[in-house]
Amino acid sequence: MNQRPRGPVLTGAHYLDGDHACAEGAIAAGCRFIAGYPITPSTEVAERLAERFPRIGGTFIQMEDELASIAAVLGAAWGGARAMTVTSGPGFSLMMENIGLGVMTETPCVVVNVQRGGPSTGLPTLTGQQDMMQARWGSHGDYEIIALSPSSPQECFDLTVTCFNLSEKYRVPVMFMMDECVGHMTEKVVIPEADTIDVWPRRWYRGPRDKYLPYAPDKDGVPPMIRAGDDHRVHITGLTHDARGYPIINAECQQICVSRLTDKIRDNADDLVMVKEEQLRGADVVVVAYGISARVATKAITDARKKGIKVGFLRLITVWPFPEKKIRDLAGKVGCLVMPEINLGQMYREVERAAAGKCRTMLVPHCGGWVHDPEDILKAIIEGAK
Repeated sequence: MNQRPRGPVLTGAHYLDGDHACAEGAIAAGCRFIAGYPITPSTEVAERLAERFPRIGGTFIQMEDELASIAAVLGAAWGGARAMTVTSGPGFSLMMENIGLGVMTETPCVVVNVQRGGPSTGLPTLTGQQDMMQARWGSHGDYEIIALSPSSPQECFDLTVTCFNLSEKYRVPVMFMMDECVGHMTEKVVIPEADTIDVWPRRWYRGPRDKYLPYAPDKDGVPPMIRAGDDHRVHITGLTHDARGYPIINAECQQICVSRLTDKIRDNADDLVMVKEEQLRGADVVVVAYGISARVATKAITDARKKGIKVGFLRLITVWPFPEKKIRDLAGKVGCLVMPEINLGQMYREVERAAAGKCRTMLVPHCGGWVHDPEDILKAIIEGAK
């Protein structure tokens, strides 16, 4: 039975689809601003927040398009809010320029992408995992990003909170790479009491106002923030800039600026990478999967084990930074890595690269519209075990 909500957090056990669970996770993480534009299969996230926010002091704005949506989110974050937007593939494409701006200005926010089949308008409301490389490389220039992928409505709640925490810790836009099946799947979701949910505070600047430098990092490479309008002198730009935020258009400043943007993620990759491991020791074949493909793969893995094949399972939760150390280690111990994806091999290329020829790698592709037939994954496992 559902418990009475304490404040804005809807505590207790509920039957929610992944989109609604994501919305509740955002609320639990302290999100109080969302700007977006309706697009299936992500609209239910915005609808839920549009209904819930007026009761808890949040703001939902339906913008004229996705370009304006991400711009509004960046502005809200600099105004002090925990902010996010939600979209699917076509809208994600439109957001890329301002996602790059968010990276360069080190603006903490969350971008939820409930993926559908593409390219272009593609397959509205039918599933896909075809935006995975775009999440990493969609904007131009050198930068690093954080992206997580849930496999259940419960994870849609839990990992949305994690996304907000990581965005605050590293001052970076964080991608939440859902897919239509997980977004529209309804399962039991347990929401804990609000005071037990780990919500990381924003890194606020506490020094003298006249000494504030918006891009002067702490020892971990991440600078503290202020609220725009709080009487600090602040200059925010997408141009290459110094610690003051002033444009400095030369190679030396570019080296310092861009290196720090990438290093604050690369240097912490071991802490950022989250995976679920199952029976890897002694495995001849390991299935590597994420999102709904991981759910489907479990049937194939069970059937393969019944046939006496030693199969391990590595489920990716963090997809960016890619867990290449884990894949490299596995490649030296197993005969084959099998990866099903609802695309034609986007993350598989990373698996193949990290394996570096130490073992066989096999892709089980799917163009989207529906999930894999577990039999196709099983065939690949059997072939990989030969």
